[in-house]
Amino acid sequence: MPYVAKVAEQFGIRFDEWQNDIGSLILGKDATGKYVAGVGGVGLSICRQTGKTFLIGGLITCLCIIDKNTTVLWTAHRTRTSGETFRSMISLANNSKIEPFVQTIRRGNGKEEISFTNGSRILFGAREQGFGRGFQNIDIEIFDEAQILTEKALDDMLPATSTAHNALTVYMGTPPRPSDPGEVFKLMRENALNGEASDSVWVEFGADRDAKPEDRNQWQKANPSYPHRTSEAAILRLKKQLGEDSFRRECLGIWDETAESEGLPLKLWRESAVEDPQVAGLPAACGLDMSPDRQSLAIGTAFLNPNGTAHVELAKFEDAHANGIAWAADWVAEHWPRLTACTIDSYSPAMVLLPELEARHVKVTVSRTRKTADACGRLVDMLNAGKLTHRPAHHAQALENAVNGCARRTLGQSGLFTWSRKNADVNICPLIAVTLALDGVCTSKRRPGRKMRVMH
Repeated sequence: MPYVAKVAEQFGIRFDEWQNDIGSLILGKDATGKYVAGVGGVGLSICRQTGKTFLIGGLITCLCIIDKNTTVLWTAHRTRTSGETFRSMISLANNSKIEPFVQTIRRGNGKEEISFTNGSRILFGAREQGFGRGFQNIDIEIFDEAQILTEKALDDMLPATSTAHNALTVYMGTPPRPSDPGEVFKLMRENALNGEASDSVWVEFGADRDAKPEDRNQWQKANPSYPHRTSEAAILRLKKQLGEDSFRRECLGIWDETAESEGLPLKLWRESAVEDPQVAGLPAACGLDMSPDRQSLAIGTAFLNPNGTAHVELAKFEDAHANGIAWAADWVAEHWPRLTACTIDSYSPAMVLLPELEARHVKVTVSRTRKTADACGRLVDMLNAGKLTHRPAHHAQALENAVNGCARRTLGQSGLFTWSRKNADVNICPLIAVTLALDGVCTSKRRPGRKMRVMH
């Protein structure tokens, strides 16, 4: 960031101290020169009228000038927001010190673009119009209005960075309303708060949860640009235009409480244990999960009976620090000819195994938030209906501990939930692994020809 800030200053772009600090986090690199947040991305929960568009716009413009042939996608949910961002970036591009580096500015409905003389480009568009699908070799993606970024839009757009040498994604927005499809942004925040985001950056500005809307001190806490750049009149206008709930979210940066409830009905879980399950020859699938600290790795398996009942087991649970993770790829590759599915949650550290598994011709199902939530609901529904069995605790104490220590983390108002830890000492990756395995065996259409033997 110091170099980018120096270049920006030469162009007359002067960042405030808080903007320089965030810029350093966004552009931080490891010893190999890769972005530290290149895998998990950068999340910015920053309220309106703060200057986040100026910050990101200035950074992106400087990066495009510094690094030739850089391609950036800047998307918002709404066409109006995308248009406003494009107009503000045109103002920046028309700066007399930046203009010599700009080749063309293309204005068009859904085809807005600023291109530079060195081959770099910034493309703008709205996700509601389908912008972002089908692009390739994208170096940087900016997801504006991330509080209404759907998983479908993310699935459509994120592969565009898969071939980039050093890709970076930035998600910026305000706390989502209960009706917003904000699971992507919510989960990114929750992973950060739970210490499960070692390969990402999360920045959040917000007033105290019990802040009074008229408290100017709370305005300053939520908005570092108040009062020297964002005036009192500007915030008062928003306060008048927005209802109190919207003002708390969009101008004070206050997130709604995240609801958690008891994870699994323990009495039913213990009653469903069986010592000697008859699973030989049944369709089977596996799921993989790794703890947030990357210390342990679990492989769960699930078997589906012809009558619709199922059995889950913890097949492997190893110390990844002591034993590494290569054994997991070996295990899956060995059993893959007899498995219907191999599933990993998209936010799991176990995603590090994806290239190795694909190199071994294992077709991995990457489970996004909605699918993982469906998987958690499936496990609970089958348990409640008496259609699920598992090994007793003395066969799989780690799975029993995970069940005892899990909670449900609700997603929006739809009744969907995913597994969460009751406290930081709980390791729930065995439960996540068997949950993903169960969903895989119940939904996959792959049916290997050979019979499945019991896997231990």
